[in-house]
Amino acid sequence: MSRSLQPNRLNMKAFAQEGATLDETTPLQKMERLAEETQGLRADSIVRWQALGELRPRAGTDDDVWLHLQAQATVPLTCQRCMGVVETPVEVDQWYRFVATEDIAMAEDDQSEEDLLVMEPQFNLLAVLEDELLMALPLVPMHEECPVAPRLQAGDLEDSGAAGESGEKPNPFAALAQLKIKK
Repeated sequence: MSRSLQPNRLNMKAFAQEGATLDETTPLQKMERLAEETQGLRADSIVRWQALGELRPRAGTDDDVWLHLQAQATVPLTCQRCMGVVETPVEVDQWYRFVATEDIAMAEDDQSEEDLLVMEPQFNLLAVLEDELLMALPLVPMHEECPVAPRLQAGDLEDSGAAGESGEKPNPFAALAQLKIKK
């Protein structure tokens, strides 16, 4: 396989016909949309990834072009509990089958277990990799155990002014009851 392969302008049919493999590392800074989700990338923040192309025979028609994409990265996200940095491992392991048009992809999508992509003359594998990494991010990133205690603000339990000396919380509707009595 020649090293002239450019993952952002890949001829997927030729890649699959050769049974080619790309085994790469890419700086996370090059993935702008992913970088926007992070809490400061270090210069050595990378994603290790591998792409494998293959042709699979299909009866009565041309062979199907397939792509297997695997990736691993550690992404610094914001912990939603303590608001500190939480180093979050992210993994991708996805198969794709290429089809000729968007219409075919839409028609076959419901019956397909694999993801379908439209064959393009110059396929941008890095954009698909970034999409998959973004979808693999947790919805609510958190430390298993925060290194610092979370800072509570509204409704802090330690706010002794909210509870009377008896330890009971005041009734939030007490002020409304006073207004009703005045009428």
